[in-house]
Amino acid sequence: MPENVYILETEILSANWYTLKKITYTFTKQNGTHHTHIREVYDRGNGATILLYNQENKTVILTRQFRLPSFINGNPSGMLIEACAGLLDKDNAEDCIKRETEEETGYLVKDVKKIFEAYMSPGSVTEILYFFAAAYTKSMKVHEGGGIEQEQEDIEVLEIPFARAMQMMDSGEIKDGKTIMLLQYAKLNNLV
Repeated sequence: MPENVYILETEILSANWYTLKKITYTFTKQNGTHHTHIREVYDRGNGATILLYNQENKTVILTRQFRLPSFINGNPSGMLIEACAGLLDKDNAEDCIKRETEEETGYLVKDVKKIFEAYMSPGSVTEILYFFAAAYTKSMKVHEGGGIEQEQEDIEVLEIPFARAMQMMDSGEIKDGKTIMLLQYAKLNNLV
C-alpha cells in the first residue's frame, strides 16, 4: 500500500450480488496534509469485452439486452446495444472472453487480441475491464447465442454494418461506454 494511504476501517454494507464496502481511510495530499475520507466501493470482480469484426463484409457483432441501471436512469426501454462482455469468474481474461463470446453471440473465436485494459468507473467500482478484438466469419457461428438460461440472460445478437454502428454511436442509439471505446479503436486502427 502506498505510504500516503492508510485504511482505518472496512465495513461490508452488502454481499447480496457482489460486495459493497464502506471504507474509511486517511489520505496524505501532495502538500503534506492528512485527510480522512469515507467512501463506498462496489467490488464486482474484473471483466472482459470484445469487438467481433469482419473486414470483408465491414460488419461488427453487437448485442442488445435489458439493463436495469440504464432503465432506472432514464432509458425508457432499458435496452442497450453493447459489445459482448462478461465477468472473469476466476478465469483469465482471454479464456473468459472466448467463453462469453460463444455463450452470448454463438461465435466460437480462437484468435483474440488484447488491445488494452481500463477502469470503467474508478470513483466507486473496483472493476478493471480487459478489451479484446477478434475477426469473425460466418463459419465460426456454432449456435444462435443469446446467453445462458440459468443466468437468466436474454441477449439479442446483432450483425451491424460498421458504418451504421458508428452512426448509432453518434446518434446516441449506442450509449454503452465499452462499446464506444471498442468502435473508436476499430475506426482508429482500420479494423473494419
